Amino acid sequence: MVLVVHLLCCLLGLGSWVAINGVWVELPLIVPHAPEGWELPSYLTLLIQFANIGPLAVTLTHKFQPKRLNEGLVIYLLLVVGALTCLLLTFLWNETSWIGGSRRSTALLALIFCLALVDCTSSVTFLPYMSRLRPVYLTTYFVGEGLSGLMPALIALGQGVGMVHCVSENATQANGTQMNVTLSTQYQQANFPVWGFFLFLTGMMATSLLSFIMLNRMPNETCQIQDRERMEEAAVDSGGVEQSPMMGEPVARAKEGTGSQKGKTTYTWVQGLFIFLVLGWVNALTNAVLPAVQTYSCMPYGGQIYHLAATLAAMANPLACGIAMYLPDRSLLSMGILTVTGTGIGCYIMGMAVLSPCPLLLYSSAGGAIIVLCWVLFVGILSYVKVIIGVILRDEGHGALVWCGAVVQLGSMAGALTMFPLVNVYKFFHAGDPCSNRCPM
Repeated sequence: MVLVVHLLCCLLGLGSWVAINGVWVELPLIVPHAPEGWELPSYLTLLIQFANIGPLAVTLTHKFQPKRLNEGLVIYLLLVVGALTCLLLTFLWNETSWIGGSRRSTALLALIFCLALVDCTSSVTFLPYMSRLRPVYLTTYFVGEGLSGLMPALIALGQGVGMVHCVSENATQANGTQMNVTLSTQYQQANFPVWGFFLFLTGMMATSLLSFIMLNRMPNETCQIQDRERMEEAAVDSGGVEQSPMMGEPVARAKEGTGSQKGKTTYTWVQGLFIFLVLGWVNALTNAVLPAVQTYSCMPYGGQIYHLAATLAAMANPLACGIAMYLPDRSLLSMGILTVTGTGIGCYIMGMAVLSPCPLLLYSSAGGAIIVLCWVLFVGILSYVKVIIGVILRDEGHGALVWCGAVVQLGSMAGALTMFPLVNVYKFFHAGDPCSNRCPM
């Protein structure tokens, strides 16, 4: 039964971001049919930020009406809405209408907003719900959350999303010799249609819903904290109930050597602030800042390098979560070192994006290998940091996990709002053509 609970927690985590991640990887096939063209990704970015009204509402409810929000009911609602929205996208993704004298993808944009609302709100509902279960299951949840990016990427890879074909023909030079000239880059036809991909997303959301129904109905002795453990955690010494230095909430400390509290680290408010700042920074980098420039950092080296970087980086996320399950390191010093290391690797990636379409080692196989390795290490290291922070905050209680989800969304929003004008307004980054890219040697 323990393995079954681990599987259900993993599938619940899978439903957290699989829908929006799926929309992102499918964009190369959606864009040619959308009236917005390549402006569609910028619309998607804004819709995700508007959807943060969901996490804001949940966080304010926890703040001003504690214990009044039924998280289980909210999760049911989110997963049902997510599954139905993906099903509607299967039939309506290419429907358009006239608004203000121009044709717009009204159905697509409205349904994407619903998916963004579901996924953003999951950050402040799924994580707090996990506080009801044994701490060991939280890491499994993060594995599932990592798979929410990997699964759509693998399906899109099999679909052939973004695979390019260079069209060329022979041209005659002035001296009469023939030379091969590349004319344009064409995207290859997908192995199965867009509606089939959205049907896959519908299945993933439905699976997550069924998993949550089973998980929520399991008896307490199987996966939830037993009454004896609750009593041990509620036991207090002669000093009475302490204040949690991290959250400023009443938290009972266990007696010496009893219960799950044995050996628990107590964090000062300064250390708590450091943890939340690292959490916001890491999520800003991994969820918004670097993903916004992934194509600029990889595509100059070729389409295969881009797809290899995207797929292997997606695999690095659940792998890092698995490592954190067996090698948890709660040291704040280690957390800081790993964060600095991951940030340094991210700086190299950003540097290559700034230099696009002529990054370093463009005509060397080492250049492509290095950028792929950097993406894998960047995602893997910072994913490990996020899991460890989640485990730390799990021990601080339900309120800490609510704020964990809120800070995740705030960090992601800050990163997205920073990158949107740089990429879409000021055109700070320049795309290169993988078939006809020419730079000085």
